Amino acid sequence: MSSHDFDLFVIGGGSGGVRAARMAAQRGARVALAEMLGQDGLGGTCVNVGCIPKKLYSYAAHYHAAFEESRGFGWELDTAPRFQWATLKANRAKEITRLNGVYGNLLRGSGVTVFNGFARLDGEHRITLATLNADGSPGHQSFTAAHILIATGGTPHVPHFVGREHVITSNEVFDLEPFPQRLLIVGGGYIACEFASIFNGLGAKVTQLYRGEQVLRGFDDEIRHFVAGEMQKSGVDLRLNAGVVDIRKTDEGLRAELEDGNVVLADAVLYATGRTPNVQGLGLDAAGVAQGAQGEVLVDEHYRTNVPHVYAVGDVTSRVQLTPVALGEAMVVVDQLFGPAAGKPPRSMGYDFIPTAVFTHPSIGTVGLSEAQARERFGDVTIFRSEFKALRHTLSGSSERTLMKLVVDTASDRVVGLHMVGAEAGEIVQGFAVAMKAGATKAVFDATIGIHPTAAEEFVTMREPVRN
Repeated sequence: MSSHDFDLFVIGGGSGGVRAARMAAQRGARVALAEMLGQDGLGGTCVNVGCIPKKLYSYAAHYHAAFEESRGFGWELDTAPRFQWATLKANRAKEITRLNGVYGNLLRGSGVTVFNGFARLDGEHRITLATLNADGSPGHQSFTAAHILIATGGTPHVPHFVGREHVITSNEVFDLEPFPQRLLIVGGGYIACEFASIFNGLGAKVTQLYRGEQVLRGFDDEIRHFVAGEMQKSGVDLRLNAGVVDIRKTDEGLRAELEDGNVVLADAVLYATGRTPNVQGLGLDAAGVAQGAQGEVLVDEHYRTNVPHVYAVGDVTSRVQLTPVALGEAMVVVDQLFGPAAGKPPRSMGYDFIPTAVFTHPSIGTVGLSEAQARERFGDVTIFRSEFKALRHTLSGSSERTLMKLVVDTASDRVVGLHMVGAEAGEIVQGFAVAMKAGATKAVFDATIGIHPTAAEEFVTMREPVRN
């Protein structure tokens, strides 16, 4: 038995931290987890102010279009549907509170000691916990642990400029009051694009500014241009090569002066300009934990920092900022420290063929390499592409179109990139990700029977390449 208070002390109650704590406790380890429960609640960004509430709001936004589209299928609405922002917010908050409770029950049911406080490293094995006493006064506790895991995630970054105090981030957008009839969104990543689609669908007049030449940098170029066009068709005022000079509060609303001299008036301004590792106050400098240029915790292939017995997973390492990645990394650490589950080999984490989705309207699903990345890696690639109007929209009256694309390494015939813009893209691409992880070739795709009539069958019926 270790002489320390705990075998593992986890700092951060997000996806990676909760998973590591639970699984380590189930292996018989003495585990503690510290999270400032008064901030968001257990579950971290994903559960509280990220993927879960964002997807719920995305569902809400889709109903606006669905009401209109239903007329083409014979449905008549006697009165115009009305959207109640307060109802959506209340129902979302209720569901998030339920999930917070689920996470807490899972942790405590596994035997994890959960602390409500802010943890700081005071050495290789020591943690100091800042808490609040019952009377509200500050208190401190100190513990030692054989191993420490940093899983504090990331936080929105807003650059410094005149009027910065008037803007909000994705942390505050879910509870805006009142509903913004005019919303200005600054940023071109997936968070900015998703909220542009969501609030446009909910009925706001959305203006989105991005300094680059096209949104969603890092995604396949054809996908980027296609989804930008679809978003503009649906009503998002997307302005590229555009930036903000300053933001001032006026009687007409928030006045944003742009670099090109134009002015945008808005009821709220959302900055979605990236995220930075959540490391402030963790005591990393004092403990000697190495960090990168943006503050990210540097780790090796086993998620160990340069300080023995201190590990880090998830967004705080700035590797791949996705919830399932943090979960996978957490399991690698647990297996390494406390052994794998009975009868199972130790986990490993690979970063090739990680599927992801962007919940724009229409949504994006992607796995593997973009065309440009594949050309750089393999040289000779073959591209298959299909663009069409989905069957649903032959009667709905919507002009929305779907794009599907395969990137094939010509020499091996292996499918190395699969991309889609269209309804339920994430649901469709998840299944294909399994095949690609297994090394499926284009010949295997061609030999697979499609399900008719579906959009997904297009991935196994594309026969003629558009270019090599």
